[in-house]
Amino acid sequence: MNKNDIITLKIEDMGIDGEGIGKIDGMTFFVKDAVIGDEIEARITKLKKNYGYARVEQILKSSGFRTEPKCELHRRCGGCQIQAMDYAKQLEFKENKVKNNLVRLGGFHADFVDSVTEPIVGMENPYRYRNKAQFPIGKDKDGNIIAGFYASRTHSIIPVKDCMLGVAENREILDAILSYMRECHIEPYDETTGRGLVRHALIRYGFTTKEVMVCLVINGRKLPAQNVLVEKLQVISGMTSISININQKNTNVILGEQTETIWGQSYITDYIHLRDCMNFERTGKAISYHISPQSFYQVNPEQTEKLYSLALEYAGLTGKESVWDLYCGIGTISLFLAGKAGHVYGVEIVPQAIADAKDNAKRNGFSNTEFFVGKAEEVLPEFYAKHKNEKTDMLHPDVIVVDPPRKGCDEKCLETMLLMKPERIVYVSCDSATLARDLKVLAEGGYEVKRVRAVDQFAHTTHVETVVLLSKGAKGPVDLCSARTEVERRLVDSRKVKVDFSLEDMDLSEFKGKATYEQIKAYVLEQTGLKVSSLYIAQIKKKCGLDVGENFNLLKSENARQPQCTPEKEEAIMQAFKHFGIV
Repeated sequence: MNKNDIITLKIEDMGIDGEGIGKIDGMTFFVKDAVIGDEIEARITKLKKNYGYARVEQILKSSGFRTEPKCELHRRCGGCQIQAMDYAKQLEFKENKVKNNLVRLGGFHADFVDSVTEPIVGMENPYRYRNKAQFPIGKDKDGNIIAGFYASRTHSIIPVKDCMLGVAENREILDAILSYMRECHIEPYDETTGRGLVRHALIRYGFTTKEVMVCLVINGRKLPAQNVLVEKLQVISGMTSISININQKNTNVILGEQTETIWGQSYITDYIHLRDCMNFERTGKAISYHISPQSFYQVNPEQTEKLYSLALEYAGLTGKESVWDLYCGIGTISLFLAGKAGHVYGVEIVPQAIADAKDNAKRNGFSNTEFFVGKAEEVLPEFYAKHKNEKTDMLHPDVIVVDPPRKGCDEKCLETMLLMKPERIVYVSCDSATLARDLKVLAEGGYEVKRVRAVDQFAHTTHVETVVLLSKGAKGPVDLCSARTEVERRLVDSRKVKVDFSLEDMDLSEFKGKATYEQIKAYVLEQTGLKVSSLYIAQIKKKCGLDVGENFNLLKSENARQPQCTPEKEEAIMQAFKHFGIV
């Protein structure tokens, strides 16, 4: 077989990124836009030793799980990786993804995972659910100003004004922005030259209030003829806030640090309603939030209500408990908890988010909340070290809730959580791979996983939210001998358990990269069929400028002979690094 050859495949499985998996002549092929059950002709785009990549040329026999996508651009855009798959099958795929990660990366037994996993929470209508959209602004090949989304794995803009996942109001807003730019001769930003003004259009929509926010991200300090833009936007129904965000850095980060309101309020308001977790009907109770351009706020309000209601149920509050909410953002989960807790303490790194959280607490009438600015992995350990000899409910809370970014919890944060010994931990995760890694540490620290439930927060994509309940007590089903992190080693030592470790096992750098060496090996093997050594992983870490740890068994002499990682395995390891957020 060679590149560009046409092969016939039956798609028998799905990869973690939604690609179809088929085999021929002992080779595994990953095929974008293929669905389980499809029989296809595919063109080989890349070949490796044991696997390859291909694209669909022709569907010979459609899968019973294939459905007609509502968006004609879904293959080019890449934002909806599995839109061609029946929604019920999407939910099954996501639930299995969570389970498999808990087994393969977390070390939990499959039977145990099945016993604690509850049915995934899906959507009644998996379209028009996003309350936030970020549209890059640029030019097409003919020089016309366009707005849209980046094509998969590129920065080439595909013109899109009406994404089927976003609200219908987006089209009218983008038409107004592009009209203003053409009339006033405002140039879009060009990444290659660093010239041009308008970089992105950020749109937020309040599903309950119907309020609309527009923020233009600009490569400058001022927006010329901004009154013209305001005139065009302010007539749109629900328009509440118009602002500019200044980002003059050569970066892929969308928002800069400074935002200036040019019309209306600096925020919009929306509500998150408490739901009954039996049937997920609204209860009549709701929390209001002020949302600014830089606020973290879940993009799917319907599913967010279900997710946070589950988190509250898992917390098991009776009105007296002290609770830490780590990575609290603008206090979305904190205020849900505050209604049934004695006191809630929130931690968030973004100062504006903490200001918003305090304001949200005050407006909703909560006096039992306190918020701290800083990294959870710094604030929590510092607080514990300072107050460890004091008797305070903050030091030994009843419940800790964590909702970290995709990279998961930091080692120090996990270690301090174990030292604080809460009765229950509620873990809300947007990446089941890093969730599995962290649950393994918590299980080794004496916590047992009690309940696991996935929530489809991002329909038609491969992403899924998960909420997990852990209780203090019985040790979890992970073998002590599988401990890998420094935290786990110390816990093992404290129990006087004799364990034999190799130098590889004792690598203390593993957690610094947000994934252990064993997790990287497992990921590479699963995705590519290749076996990579810890030495090869360390070599690529070093090549990327990452710390490989003092205790890793690397040869001290740069000229000493040692096996070198092959280009094929280097590429596979880099894919794993990107998956786990290491690079």
